[in-house]
Amino acid sequence: MAKQKIVVKVTMNNEKKIRKALKIAVSLSGVESASFVGSDKTQIAVTGEHVDSVELATLLRKGVGYTELVSVGPVEEKKPAAAKETNPTVAPLNFTVNPYQYYYGSYGIPYYAYAYEI
Repeated sequence: MAKQKIVVKVTMNNEKKIRKALKIAVSLSGVESASFVGSDKTQIAVTGEHVDSVELATLLRKGVGYTELVSVGPVEEKKPAAAKETNPTVAPLNFTVNPYQYYYGSYGIPYYAYAYEI
């Protein structure tokens, strides 16, 4: 089965419901990403494989409130327009390491900046 994109419109009144809706959407098995879409950011787009759209809508209805299933469809794959294959020249990487050079950090007294009130 190919990747699919599910768009769900959710009524979200406050910040708490927004976070809860995203948490529910991402918690489903098979979900790869979830993001807000639309002009007023009331729609959530979920992409992934083997994602059950009915289960997503049901969980959002139980947890957040009114939920409307807008669309379910395959993900459009982006193909490069004109991919030119070139053979880049790889320069050899030459460097030497001095095995006898050591760095010892200072083991001084730690500095604590506390304000004491008397």
